[in-house]
Amino acid sequence: RSAPTSRAVPTASAPMASWSVCAPRVAVQLLLLAAPRVVLVWPFNRTFGEVEQTFARRYRLTKTDEFSSVFGFRKAIRGKLLMLHFQPRPEGNNEARLGLVVAKKLLKRAVDRNKVKRVVREQFRLRLAGLPAVDLVIRLAAKPVPLDSKLLAEDFLALLNKLQRPRPKREE
Repeated sequence: RSAPTSRAVPTASAPMASWSVCAPRVAVQLLLLAAPRVVLVWPFNRTFGEVEQTFARRYRLTKTDEFSSVFGFRKAIRGKLLMLHFQPRPEGNNEARLGLVVAKKLLKRAVDRNKVKRVVREQFRLRLAGLPAVDLVIRLAAKPVPLDSKLLAEDFLALLNKLQRPRPKREE
């Protein structure tokens, strides 16, 4: 018996197979020559207070421990559709961060869960400059029927307003 070879033999029935095995280096070189170089130029100067158009990693809660810490602080504000859990950030951190929890139990379709996240993220991004230094976790508390972006945005903004209002001290 002869050992199987790793080289493909060009045949009339499979011209593409022979090309891909025999000339992969040529194909890569051609792709590199044909790929245009992209230069990104940002036309705005961010020193004058323009709003960033991204949701940068420094504004996100990313780790399980960060979410657990906020839930463990046990401070929350309830809205019509959303629930806002919050925890003040330690000294030296002056930016708000956001985490989102949208359960499959309330919204079965991924499209709907992603829409809720998109709407809340966008409203957070637009109001970031006026927020105190807190970690926020937004949780969908009730099933929105029908799923309305405007209603979600209004509920989130109402929660942010409640968060920023000073609460009167209780006298005991």
